[in-house]
Amino acid sequence: MSKPIKWGVLGVAKIATEKVIPAMQRASLCQIEAIASRELSRAQAAAVTLGIPLAYGSYEEMLADPEIEAIYNPLPNELHVPWTLKALAAGKHVLCEKPVALDAAEAAQLIEARAKSGKLVAEAFMVRHHPQWRRAREIVRAGAIGEIGAIQTLFTYRLLDADNVRNKPPGGGGLYDIGCYAILTARYIFAAEPIRVAACLDVDPNFGTDRLASAIVEFPGGRHLTFTTATQLAAAQRVTIVGTAGRVEVKIPFNAPIDRPTEIVIDSGADLLGGGARVETFAVCDQYALQGDDFGRAIRGEAVLEFPIEDALANIKVIEACFRAAKSGRWETV
Repeated sequence: MSKPIKWGVLGVAKIATEKVIPAMQRASLCQIEAIASRELSRAQAAAVTLGIPLAYGSYEEMLADPEIEAIYNPLPNELHVPWTLKALAAGKHVLCEKPVALDAAEAAQLIEARAKSGKLVAEAFMVRHHPQWRRAREIVRAGAIGEIGAIQTLFTYRLLDADNVRNKPPGGGGLYDIGCYAILTARYIFAAEPIRVAACLDVDPNFGTDRLASAIVEFPGGRHLTFTTATQLAAAQRVTIVGTAGRVEVKIPFNAPIDRPTEIVIDSGADLLGGGARVETFAVCDQYALQGDDFGRAIRGEAVLEFPIEDALANIKVIEACFRAAKSGRWETV
């Protein structure tokens, strides 16, 4: 087995301390060596709680540590590109939280920086590493539900805290935070890039971020993704992939639990009562740990990075088109 990658973490974001770091600590190829914060006391507290050897009182200090091989960047969305660029320039590989950038021009900087540094950089969409999504794609590619025509995605949660970064411009709002998942998984399943989008947004008058977003995303061949995301509605997640001979439903598509099996439903559509349905169950796993190990194998040269930063650029272009369409009231090309 390869030697684990020594990781440093930028900041003490909730997703990092509660989900990603514990998962990567359980992974085979990940060793969380350091964590940094702009306040040393916060980094030290997180390090003690999580059993991380080193704590730094600045991001720059950690990037200067020659022992750190890779950086996980869970900073607020508007800080993703600036600190990923600095990490690459410091000779570190980078796994950056989604969305990797706020627009395509910003994301494109990472391609040039990657070439200059010779290091890997990728967007942290953990869902693509979960066996339930791998299997859904396999079913579609095998033609088991016929020719795919539509994907419907619902992803909502309720968050009314004005101090939460998800409710603060310029990087907050549901489209950036969770609409990106709807777009990414449709691109993953269709294995194609969208042509145009139509969208509408409802913006919270106090936060200035979108709290409800819906869109139609047209793919080549007349195929459609329709999705709704919301940050002030009851929590819900569902993805349904519909073909000419059946459908696949991913029950908990995004925040898959790590303490119980997950399920997808494959239904021939024989009737509306589920007479043609069967369930496939997937063993307990942690998609964040799988993501960390997959990135580690790419760093060690044991595998090709399956989703390079160009994929992130393609995804943000669709998000940009959604914002433009909501503003113009017309279809917008991607």
